[in-house]
Amino acid sequence: MKAIEISRPGGPEVLRTVERAAPVPQAGEMLIAVRASGVNRPDVLQRKGAYPPPPGVSDLPGLEVAGTVAGGDPAELAAAGFRLGDRVCALVAGGGYAEQCTAPIGQCLPVPAGLTDVEAAALPETFFTVWQNVFEIAKLQPGETLLVQGGSSGIGVTAIQLAKALGATVIVTAGSDDKCAACVRLGADHAINYRTQDFAAEARRLTGGRGVDVVLDMVAGDYVEREVQCLADDGRLAIIAVQGGTRSAFDAGLVLRKRLAITGSTLRARSVAYKTRLAQALRERVWPLLEAGRVKPVIHAVFPAADAAAAHALMESSTHVGKIVLTW
Repeated sequence: MKAIEISRPGGPEVLRTVERAAPVPQAGEMLIAVRASGVNRPDVLQRKGAYPPPPGVSDLPGLEVAGTVAGGDPAELAAAGFRLGDRVCALVAGGGYAEQCTAPIGQCLPVPAGLTDVEAAALPETFFTVWQNVFEIAKLQPGETLLVQGGSSGIGVTAIQLAKALGATVIVTAGSDDKCAACVRLGADHAINYRTQDFAAEARRLTGGRGVDVVLDMVAGDYVEREVQCLADDGRLAIIAVQGGTRSAFDAGLVLRKRLAITGSTLRARSVAYKTRLAQALRERVWPLLEAGRVKPVIHAVFPAADAAAAHALMESSTHVGKIVLTW
């Protein structure tokens, strides 16, 4: 099969097309003939040598794919409701930049009715992540307010739509007026240009001084201090990335007085059983929203897999709104 490998740590140019032996599905896995692969910021970190795959996982980048079921134990597939030829999308711990990929059956979901392979490949990584952090860990409730840092990212556009569909008010930050406008078109109630406004002061103003109930943070660093300031009593801060740095200083007294919860998580190394539970929740709660058109994947750009370097360069430019996808 053809695959995209990381020849050495470095810039986008270190990605190269190679021939690899096709993977063989083990017990509990299916083989997927990949039609499209999602591109995510962790792929960029892996390319730079900063985010190695977990032990036993393919060295190929790629955390989400869509395609058709091409192999696996027929009984195991049938028990999960799949058969050869079915269209699926899957969350994987690596190996997604390839014409064939294995995935734990529990982490595979049917392609929602009406979606293309490209749209389906844009779902798993962001939807698993948002569902885990915003709804299962931070427990966002209808009527509460969510602040999303980086509203125009793949994570951001997913969080906007899911939170709105499930009854929350959504405030986002973005780095330009155009990106802010795009977020509002996707359903955000308010968008703050963090380059020209203090997001903490603006979030407090927009909530009448009360503050927000949940913050989804991909920045960390010095953002944490201001997030603590703009959280409401009993607020929850979910940190999922550290693009602004790993060091944070904040007023611990505010955390005590407001009864705040600060959480952090990564998904890649979690157990198959844990990810299977997330997949089941998505199929029950979110897939109907996708099939009804109430939530939609947002695709910014599609590249042939051979142009993965260009896709990574676009990702690092941070000029995109939504997802970047490779096709095979």
